[in-house]
Amino acid sequence: MNIETSSIAKLPTTHGNFFIQSFKEGIKEHLVVMSKDYSCVQDEIVNVRIHSECLTGDAIGSIKCDCQAQLNFALDYINEHSGMVIYLRQEGRNIGLLNKVNAYSLQDKGFNTVEANHQLGFASDERTYEVVDFIFKYYGIKEINLITNNPDKLSKMNVKIASRIPVIVGKTKENEGYLAVKKEEMGHLI
Repeated sequence: MNIETSSIAKLPTTHGNFFIQSFKEGIKEHLVVMSKDYSCVQDEIVNVRIHSECLTGDAIGSIKCDCQAQLNFALDYINEHSGMVIYLRQEGRNIGLLNKVNAYSLQDKGFNTVEANHQLGFASDERTYEVVDFIFKYYGIKEINLITNNPDKLSKMNVKIASRIPVIVGKTKENEGYLAVKKEEMGHLI
């Protein structure tokens, strides 16, 4: 796996003061947001959120999903308790923005999020996590507390998971069906 890394830089935010570092995997550039410089971790259990990009939620504030609320929760959590958010450029569960908008159009016609992906020829979730394993090795992280509601992520990491930190936030009238599908069809613990 050929991955380029940036330098570490400081990033003050509304959630707190962080350090950031970018990892370039092919054409995708991922971002690690850290409460401190993790370049020399030694036998520490790190609080980690692995967050896949959601432009409509994270940047625009869509309430069709709970993505922005989960990202905000994670940033506040690592600011208070230390840790990192690994922000993966895997828009729309890795189907891309164009296909995500097409999936939204299908959802407008009555398909749920999983059915819409299937209608477009995709699996329910196309995300991959090889770059996450690279990032853990890069920082020497061997054990984490994973900030997630998705138990599937627990089985995809090549790192010891000490505990799961639930993220029960972001429920709106507009995303009740979406959250129900995540729980009932995708096994999320919400």
